[in-house]
Amino acid sequence: MTDFFAGGHVATLLLGVLAMEAALLLACWRWRGQGVPPASLIAFLASGAFLALALRAALTGQAWFWVALWISAALPAHLAWLVLAWRRR
Repeated sequence: MTDFFAGGHVATLLLGVLAMEAALLLACWRWRGQGVPPASLIAFLASGAFLALALRAALTGQAWFWVALWISAALPAHLAWLVLAWRRR
């Protein structure tokens, strides 16, 4: 179990789950017209994906700037989601 976390595999698993979630929710939106609009969904999941990439970079011992890059990328994605969510109300 230690190798699962230390090797960054937990972050890879998380990215896979996020990708499946995106596919399922986008399909639901397309076929039924229900759920989260695609722009909001992509912004929301992108912020989580960027944080998962930062986690993987940290767990695998990559240089600090990779961790900082992924965390920095999560902020605009999160802010985009906030703007889109705010407009929906």
